[in-house]
Amino acid sequence: MSGVPVTLHPVLAQLLTPDRRSVIFALKGVISMALALFTAMYLQLDRPYWALVSAVFLQIRPESGLVIEKALCQIVGSVVGGGVGILILVNLANQPVLALACLTVWMGLNSAAGSMVHSTNYIYAFAMAGMTAGLVVILVMASPGSADSQAVFAIAQARISEITVGALCAMLVSRLLWPVTVRQSLRTQARSAINDTMDYLSLELDPESTHEQRHQQADKILETLVGLNDDSSAVAYEGPEGPGRGRAASLLCNRTLSLLAVGQIIGRFHRNHRELVSPAFAELLSTLRTGFQEVAGTDSYEAGYRRAQQLRQQLRQLRDAQQGETAIVTRLSQTAIELVADLVVVLRAYNALEFRGQTLLNAPRLRTHRDPLVGAVNGVRTAFVFLIGATVWVQTGSQAAIMLMIMPVVFSVMFARFSLGVLSLLLPRLLIASVVAVPVSLLFGLGFLSHSSGDFEMLVLVLAGPYFVGLLLLANRPTLPYGLGLCIPFTLITQPGNAMTFSADTAISTALGLVTGIGVLYWVFRLVTPPDSLLLQRRLIHAAARDLAAVDDHDHPEDWYNGRMGERLLRLANFDQANASGNRVMTDLGFTGLNLGHVSVRLRRLIQNHRSAEVDRCLPQWQRALADAYLACALGKTTPAFRDASARLLAAIGEAGEPTTQTAIIEGMFERLALTFERTARNVREALEPEGDAQQAAVESG
Repeated sequence: MSGVPVTLHPVLAQLLTPDRRSVIFALKGVISMALALFTAMYLQLDRPYWALVSAVFLQIRPESGLVIEKALCQIVGSVVGGGVGILILVNLANQPVLALACLTVWMGLNSAAGSMVHSTNYIYAFAMAGMTAGLVVILVMASPGSADSQAVFAIAQARISEITVGALCAMLVSRLLWPVTVRQSLRTQARSAINDTMDYLSLELDPESTHEQRHQQADKILETLVGLNDDSSAVAYEGPEGPGRGRAASLLCNRTLSLLAVGQIIGRFHRNHRELVSPAFAELLSTLRTGFQEVAGTDSYEAGYRRAQQLRQQLRQLRDAQQGETAIVTRLSQTAIELVADLVVVLRAYNALEFRGQTLLNAPRLRTHRDPLVGAVNGVRTAFVFLIGATVWVQTGSQAAIMLMIMPVVFSVMFARFSLGVLSLLLPRLLIASVVAVPVSLLFGLGFLSHSSGDFEMLVLVLAGPYFVGLLLLANRPTLPYGLGLCIPFTLITQPGNAMTFSADTAISTALGLVTGIGVLYWVFRLVTPPDSLLLQRRLIHAAARDLAAVDDHDHPEDWYNGRMGERLLRLANFDQANASGNRVMTDLGFTGLNLGHVSVRLRRLIQNHRSAEVDRCLPQWQRALADAYLACALGKTTPAFRDASARLLAAIGEAGEPTTQTAIIEGMFERLALTFERTARNVREALEPEGDAQQAAVESG
């Protein structure tokens, strides 16, 4: 009988068969935590275990640039939080209820602000600001008899010092031992993004490709681009070439979005209007698709760059050989050449991630989509978590309630930007690991350590085992919540330092507070959910329409618009994935919005030689009609206002100068846009019909 393959649980697989990278990562983490503990104990800091907590958080993403950036964010957040804690106590030391109320508001504000940024490192700054302020206020209020101004300042200084020591030690080890750079990560992500984009463009030009295939490929690209954009800020800390590499990464992300937008324009046309595709244009599209496949198949930058330049020349020759083509085909032939021009820039940006001396135009980073409604919900949720812990503490005065207030709030801020689907997987894993950490902590903290000699060497030797296991789990994304849930509670329950008490009562009380707090956090996240996904999708579409109307108000509109649309596209794609939507209508609307922005920019280039007072008067009206038509098609409707505005602008352009190839291209552009709105409105209507009127009402409410 043939054997049945056994699939191990991810935790067992990571512990029993770790790869070399994970082992090195865990070793570096143990060394950095040992160094942090030694330094904190040597400096006679009050609670050295907070230095360990700081060092643990820095083990998530161990690339040196990211560690430095995260360390700086932790330090800045701690200093700000300590200052706020002092400010609260100076003014409200004799009014504990008001002090806790102000602290609750501060926690909510940090959570709201954390959900308005995308970079994990910046989110840590807000988490540390909330945690440090909470520790300062609560530890002073826990000992009201000694709560003078000197004690307040001493506690704030101690908390900031402990977190700073942990951050600096982790940063030092990251730079000196087996360093892994952000540059390497950026290069890998960029290569993946380019290859996936070539595959996507080939699918767009393949008449046999399916809607789902194209969207799956686009989803991969968007996730990679957002990750690449987030990491690009940290590469600035890796030497003098770092800022240049960061700019190259931003340019690559920006122009890759241009590739997606322009590729969709061509792909949608040849799929939906095959009767307008002439034999000459079909040959051009075939050459374009073959060229993308060959660029993806090259094994070096030089070969890929050379093939892209050859492809650009081939397309120019095919365009020049065209005769008697319609205006729309003439326009799309030029668009194909512009597409390859963007590809050349992307390849140059990729090369600049590795080699020095590259001069590239600057491009803005992808902007985080900031929705105040989401921030408000997350702020209320975190404030509610803290308020539950504060109420228990006021009623009981228990040590467990302090942990119930602090660590769940930190996790709430850290996890605020995740969707409910991700949280439903992450929080249970965190809770399970926290429960496992309790007996491990009691065994090592109250068992082995209580019978040891008390030397630092023995302390490190005993603690190294659990930390090594936790850091192994932290090294792998699927098991990361288990590692975090093991390392943090283990540290807070054992509380290693100069004056360890080995008290069973204290350890059990702390463990109870941590486990209960994480359990409360899980249920609060389940009860206080983000706004309805349809409402958030509607807000994303309206935000895109507002930017579309304002695209002419910026010096570099294409780069500005790409930067604004990147994360919105990913969010719309995630909504469609979470809803198991087979039609992917919201993702299609997002890409349509991206395409319209690019068309607007290209129109302004085309009419440079046909500007007049009348053209300048009609152009803003046309732009407003374009944004309105986009919102209308998102509701499944069409409006004649866009065709009317296009006709007026086209007439004004004709009066401003003699008809040229450019004016024929503009006419083709307007016709293609009108067809796009009609097709999109039809697709939206078909998608809305099975789901009733509720979805349409949600979209219209904007």
